Amino acid sequence: MCSNSGLMCSLVLCALKFYFYSMSGIDYLTNERGVKKAVVIDLRKHAQLWEDFHDTLVVRARKNEPRESLDFVRQRLKAKQAAHA
Repeated sequence: MCSNSGLMCSLVLCALKFYFYSMSGIDYLTNERGVKKAVVIDLRKHAQLWEDFHDTLVVRARKNEPRESLDFVRQRLKAKQAAHA
């Protein structure tokens, strides 16, 4: 999702911000000055939102990892299947 451009990640995070500000089941923890420091998400209401947010974070964390071609992955899976047959 974010491997080609950071734009998609930015759009997802902007959508999440809008969603957080306009939905119930989202509570903010603030410091003594009222600055938002953390968010508490009701997972019964927003489980899918959390999964999307988490997936975006995982993609960002892995953006500099080496890539494997689809052909290489297919060959590796075929070899693994042959070894277990």
